[in-house]
Amino acid sequence: MIVIKFGGTSVQDAAAIDRAAAITLGRAARKPVVVVSALAGTTNALLGVADQAARGRLIVALSGIEEIRARHLRECEALLGSAKGSDTASELSAMCDELAHLAEALSVLGDLTPRSQDAIAAYGEMLSVALVHAAFQAREVPVELMDAREVIATDDRYTRAAPRHDEIARLSRERVLPLVKAGRIPLMGGFIGRDPNGVTTTIGRGGGDYSASLLGAALGADAIEIWTDVDGMLTADPRIVRGARLIEEIRFDEAAELASFGAKVLHPSTIAPAVQKGIPVLVLNSRRPDGCGTRITSEAPRRAVTAVAGKGGVTVLKVRTPRMLFAHGSLRAIFEVFERHRTPVDVVATSEVSISLTTEEAAHLDDIVVALRVFGDVAVERSRAIIALVGAGIADHASTMARALAALGDTSVEMVSLSATGINLTLVVNAADLEPSVIALHREFFGEARAA
Repeated sequence: MIVIKFGGTSVQDAAAIDRAAAITLGRAARKPVVVVSALAGTTNALLGVADQAARGRLIVALSGIEEIRARHLRECEALLGSAKGSDTASELSAMCDELAHLAEALSVLGDLTPRSQDAIAAYGEMLSVALVHAAFQAREVPVELMDAREVIATDDRYTRAAPRHDEIARLSRERVLPLVKAGRIPLMGGFIGRDPNGVTTTIGRGGGDYSASLLGAALGADAIEIWTDVDGMLTADPRIVRGARLIEEIRFDEAAELASFGAKVLHPSTIAPAVQKGIPVLVLNSRRPDGCGTRITSEAPRRAVTAVAGKGGVTVLKVRTPRMLFAHGSLRAIFEVFERHRTPVDVVATSEVSISLTTEEAAHLDDIVVALRVFGDVAVERSRAIIALVGAGIADHASTMARALAALGDTSVEMVSLSATGINLTLVVNAADLEPSVIALHREFFGEARAA
């Protein structure tokens, strides 16, 4: 048994859905379970609708819904024709009518709660899976439509709901496994779930990959295939480095680090359930289904440097106070400030009298700074970037850090950190130096590299 996940670009239009149907049919003997995302760009459009409606701009919100309706009906006709697709078109249109009612209610309330946001965002996957189901059936793929909310059980932290793993495992065995054993192919949307009270939730942006991994772990799948629009995981972002190479095999921990530090191929949480169960994850290109892609396992080769990743939009916070000298509990108290404001920290560097931290989340930054001033002087440095050299063997090669810093030349490096696991060497630089630094590091460790 395998789990196949088609991302938004792999179901973005009729041609993409056709390819997805062929890929699924070609894997029918491996007993697949299929998870699909919303059509590319739909989730952003839905969030825009919700925002406009809550601001009282109902006409703009309804116009956005009509664009979503028109797009799905257009692809429905391209896939099924006017006659055969009439029932599906009616179903899609009815969902858009429901969206319009939600938008009208939001415009009256004037408040976009996380729960309301999830209710609207979920329609992207609901529309997509209805369209894909009809198209697959028309192409004689033996699919069985399932509501993901009947399987993906979560808590009630709307927009970032946490899965309830034991319940997902139970529901998967009860509702998904019998279909697979009967020779059917279960098909459901990713990203969405249901809280203990039956209310629709979402598990965060990029959560479709996570849904697939949760199902794979629950079902004990032989593999989880993530189908996207790139050939796999690369040695660098191809939008920055022309000549970035395909990584055919990569270790679980390396892939997780790359996902967390800017690699957009995978959602950072995707492979956690797979790691726990030892299930291989494959990243494949739906536009080039014959490619080898990237295989993520625990047995991949151990390299000094496997890839370079980077991300901008980072803020550095520096707290300096003599009172930290030999003071027990100082670090705990500082981190509690970030915890209270639900703001994650990426990189940390400390000394006896100071601590430097980075974060991407700016929503509560002003409140955090006010709270940190209790401990001493606080400096805020915006427009920074994080670069990560990732490789399971970094700590085995003493020259790696020296080579990295030498490759950056005169570039100002504000923080340097080697992760506790020894597989991630992190460098904090000015945002303007992000792309030149990634190119320089790629050239040092992988040979020729040019700006994309």
